[in-house]
Amino acid sequence: MSRVALVTGASRGLGECIARRLHAAGYRVALADLRVEGVQALAAELDGSGTTALAIELDVRSKADFQRARDLLAEQWGGTDILVNNAGVSKVAALMDITPEEFDESMAINLRGTFVACQVFGAHFAERGFGRIVNIASLAGQNGGTATGAHYAAAKGGVATLTKVFARELSAQGVTVNSISPGPLDLPIVRESVAPERLEQILKMIPAGTLGDPTFIADSVLLLIADNAISVTGACLDVNGGLFMR
Repeated sequence: MSRVALVTGASRGLGECIARRLHAAGYRVALADLRVEGVQALAAELDGSGTTALAIELDVRSKADFQRARDLLAEQWGGTDILVNNAGVSKVAALMDITPEEFDESMAINLRGTFVACQVFGAHFAERGFGRIVNIASLAGQNGGTATGAHYAAAKGGVATLTKVFARELSAQGVTVNSISPGPLDLPIVRESVAPERLEQILKMIPAGTLGDPTFIADSVLLLIADNAISVTGACLDVNGGLFMR
């Protein structure tokens, strides 16, 4: 049987792109999102029979939701092999205007969600002796953010650190944990949320002169979750057009 992958935030944007790519590559894909109608529609499009695509209503702020997803996939498909922590929220806000409540919300979704997901599925993978976790971090977590708020940048910086911590903890059990840090991507939400003049300024700042291709991010996920990718763990793949170089 093909490997089973859970992708969070799969109803649209990068998560949808990743889910489509994994399904096309032969993975059985669980599409998780708080917007359950979106993942239900996508699952029906990918496989109306439910044999290889399944929609799950999931709030990443809830550890219990991840536990229910783990148990559902164990019952439905015999367990899970791959976790892609993609779900997140990004809000542009001036540093001094971010409220404590807005900061906490960003941390809960972008950072705590990744933490509890890695706890629940990291333990599941360790018991099975195989697992792949890919965390979608961000350029903002590396350079402090230029087009996003400080709360988002801080949370994504935490994701990069959690990746290393879980990678070290789980490596002996056949589980790898890696992250991908995209810069600005060519997604509808980017073009909808960023004013045209601001987008033009961002493009001028990018050495490659173009927004990132989300399908490349999806292909990178495929590379990191391969059975023979055991030697790659605790790593971060930078996909930012040259905005940040190590």
